Amino acid sequence: MRMLWVTLLVVLVDQLTKVLVVQTMYPGQSIPLIDDWLKLTYTENPGMAFGLSFGPPGTVAVLAIVATVLIAWYLYRIRDGYAPYRASLAVILGGALGNIIDRLFYGLLYGYAGFFHGRVVDFIHVDLWRGYLPEFIPFIGGAYVALFPIWNVADMAIVIGVVGLLLFQKEFHRRQQAAVAAASAPGQPVEQS
Repeated sequence: MRMLWVTLLVVLVDQLTKVLVVQTMYPGQSIPLIDDWLKLTYTENPGMAFGLSFGPPGTVAVLAIVATVLIAWYLYRIRDGYAPYRASLAVILGGALGNIIDRLFYGLLYGYAGFFHGRVVDFIHVDLWRGYLPEFIPFIGGAYVALFPIWNVADMAIVIGVVGLLLFQKEFHRRQQAAVAAASAPGQPVEQS
């Protein structure tokens, strides 16, 4: 249950920052914070990461809901597992819920589309790199590329959560195996998280 507070905190911070951006900026507006490297740029994303989209309208929202339900179910299943691993999942869950709220309700709330057809509000603009890719890279070598993701708190939470899963998965599985071994050998103490 404690991990759901982490999820709730991510959702609240995400939604508060998005509402603040929608209420105080206009689409396309960019406010430099650190030169041209870090800016607030208000944009709306109708698709997935990097604006990718597929299928009829609403498909991304449905897939996001399915994935979120699976994450919540898994988090429930491992509710007594290694706390940092569970916290990473809770952060991912919060990020997923934050973006789902946009997809489900923002179209209705802001009057531009119906239920399930909202766009995700993005505003944290990081201009990482611009230049030509080396010729030896297959298919895209020699092309000019600008890496400047624009994302939001929910997206950052998902990335941080995935990094946490990668960092803590080995210890999580080690503890799970130890618990199974202890359960099959009566009289042995069970390792707690």
